[in-house]
Amino acid sequence: MKIIKEYKKPINIINDVNIFIKENYYTDSFGDQWNKFSKTQIDNKINSHSYERFFNETGLGKKDFSNKNILEIGSGAGRFTNIMLDHTEGNIYSVDSSNSVFANYKNNKKHINERLYLYKASIYDLPFEKSQFDIVICFGVLQHTPDIKKSIKCLCEQVKKNGLLIIDFYPYNGFWTLINAKYILRPLTKKMSVKSLEKFFKNKINILIKIYFFLEKLKLGFLNRFLPIPDIKKTIPINVGQKLLREMVLLDTIDMFSPKFDKPQKIKKIKNLIFDHNFSIIFAGKIKYNSFISTVIRGKKN
Repeated sequence: MKIIKEYKKPINIINDVNIFIKENYYTDSFGDQWNKFSKTQIDNKINSHSYERFFNETGLGKKDFSNKNILEIGSGAGRFTNIMLDHTEGNIYSVDSSNSVFANYKNNKKHINERLYLYKASIYDLPFEKSQFDIVICFGVLQHTPDIKKSIKCLCEQVKKNGLLIIDFYPYNGFWTLINAKYILRPLTKKMSVKSLEKFFKNKINILIKIYFFLEKLKLGFLNRFLPIPDIKKTIPINVGQKLLREMVLLDTIDMFSPKFDKPQKIKKIKNLIFDHNFSIIFAGKIKYNSFISTVIRGKKN
């Protein structure tokens, strides 16, 4: 089986990362973000959030990955790459179009070229032959791509017959979704660099966290959508210690405001786009685990 297209050659290889794209204007901020916060979301003794999210969203057990070729699109610093390498026996082909691939390399280099293969490439021009992968996973990516329909097409093309596609995305729940500090401020903040955003929020995060929990205590949590930080209880494990919690909130705040694109999607729309590529939909909806909610679609290629 040939995973890589014969005519596709990397333009460079750095730290065993195969480089197929030099720059990608809409993902450059992610490279800066994940290299700055390369360890923040990696699980440790007091935080298993990546593990919990991965296995709840995939709906699979550890043995379901054994001897499988898995394509991961949009790996960031490698939080889920790390989970697959540590808890499954799958072969991971991990892709990101930003320089975050080097953060992934740093976090998972002990497995490089054994069970982990890293690529810097665009979702729209992947270097792989079509229909090669048993499982294609795309978490935290879809809403940040410029062309949702084309993104789905490119993901579906990589799945082999009877293989699985598993994605998550920000859900659109009506006009109320966009009445939020995130979307009110993004027209300005998405023009700022990660460095500028970090500098702006770094000394404000502590007070914003205090306001968030104060409003929660007063049962006025609905007002927190107007604070320029993430909804902490729904997105971040809070029992990780004050220092790591602060770092996670700062990271997620930058992640809210820096991406070029942020387009929440209707579940029905994404479900139909996947179905149109000859997939059976196994699951489409919201998954609740611990205090978190993820919007997930799982499809099987016919």
